[in-house]
Amino acid sequence: MEQRTLLLLEFEGGGDLGRTLNRILKSCPDSEFSLVSHTCRGFNDIDDELTHIIRRENPLLILLALPRVPSSCLDSLFQILGPAASSSLILVAVDADQEELLELVRPGIADFIVSPLRDSEVLVRIRRLLSQSSQTRKTQQALTEKFGLQQLIGQSPVFLAETSKIPVIAKSDISVLIAGETGTGKEVVGRSIHYLSPRASRPFVPINCGAIPVELLENELFGHDRGAFTGASGSRAGLIQEADKGTLFLDEVDSLPLLAQVKLLRFLQSKEFRPLGSTKSLKADVRIIAASNANLEQAVATGALRRDLYYRLNVVPLVLPPLRERSRDIILLAHHFLAEYAARLNSPALDFSPEAERKLLLYSWPGNVRELEHVIERVVVLCTQKTISEDQITFSNENDQLSRLSFREMKANVISQFEQTYIQNLLIAYKGNISQAAQAAQKERRTFWELVRKHKIDVQKFKLNSFSEPGNTRAQAG
Repeated sequence: MEQRTLLLLEFEGGGDLGRTLNRILKSCPDSEFSLVSHTCRGFNDIDDELTHIIRRENPLLILLALPRVPSSCLDSLFQILGPAASSSLILVAVDADQEELLELVRPGIADFIVSPLRDSEVLVRIRRLLSQSSQTRKTQQALTEKFGLQQLIGQSPVFLAETSKIPVIAKSDISVLIAGETGTGKEVVGRSIHYLSPRASRPFVPINCGAIPVELLENELFGHDRGAFTGASGSRAGLIQEADKGTLFLDEVDSLPLLAQVKLLRFLQSKEFRPLGSTKSLKADVRIIAASNANLEQAVATGALRRDLYYRLNVVPLVLPPLRERSRDIILLAHHFLAEYAARLNSPALDFSPEAERKLLLYSWPGNVRELEHVIERVVVLCTQKTISEDQITFSNENDQLSRLSFREMKANVISQFEQTYIQNLLIAYKGNISQAAQAAQKERRTFWELVRKHKIDVQKFKLNSFSEPGNTRAQAG
């Protein structure tokens, strides 16, 4: 059964209004709704506690018990209630003339009750609005799920197995680590999680950790105070502060320098951070979603990524399959991008010839969904006919050659890729010990060593001191 919570918001100095409302509401059976009361010290003293209560309780209705105050004093309150609550707002005010009441009315107000309060009248209005709000919320939730997931296009079981977790993951603030090759849609998944979450009305702030120079990354994340370094003539908020109450998406998280990793880990543990050059710690309520196209277990083994940070980020893993493993989605995605770019570029309706679709299916798509999107965009721009022919589907010369490999050549490539990944995973597990890795693979040591040399794998990097305990900072740095 749906939880029906009603939040009563009172203000100190409001007289008997709040007490009367509490008495009326508590006279209802417990099964009708649960009542949460909160008292604010004043209109200019609205702190984060109220936003936290709204997010935690997610009330269907919010009753504002308003004393006699100028309408201008309500502005800060409505700024908080607007984005923080998807609830219906009811103003309950002391007796006032018509002009004063009109000044209090704001967009989004569901009802207005004026004292003296009559028990039956108040309860009838609340019950009616609870019923309406409940139905509205169900409709909004259905729309949110639809639009939050609308960019995640695919029917392949391997794809649906991962994306079906998103609505459940989105409901909590748990950390998520999204793995997948470049172009598989990691940021799209991160945005879907954010926009299906209670943080949807707050910022989604993406940052590509690999695209920012190492010396600037800390400043981008944590900001700085005036005089923190040469040229810092003023203070500047970092992306963590910008993402307050929202979500920070860290792409290529394995590219973070070690010192920034230490600070990020501290922030994940305490929700506190310190801008560069500052002596004071700040707080921010931010959900972290991280992503990488690298083998993060190998990054941990080589010391590039702190083991404790990896475990903190990898609470819920999502692994996005490459496009070559979801071939049934290639044509589905191609038609989606075809319609999208035709509409965006005001082109006539287009379609693929059977030969063009066959060419799309036979291609290996090393750039995944992103590459497919760019190929279709190019087709829409250059196509002069309603039907797209095979010749109009073009790839780069190198990749086009890959699509024409024979069965034997393609099989050799797949085997080679498997061997390399398998050997690296064994070396990670046995910390670079060739004898133990060969024994686990049930291969002679010489044969295993020949495979290592064949794939030009550097065994030394698996023998680093990064396998020490996470608390050993020197070992983590490698």
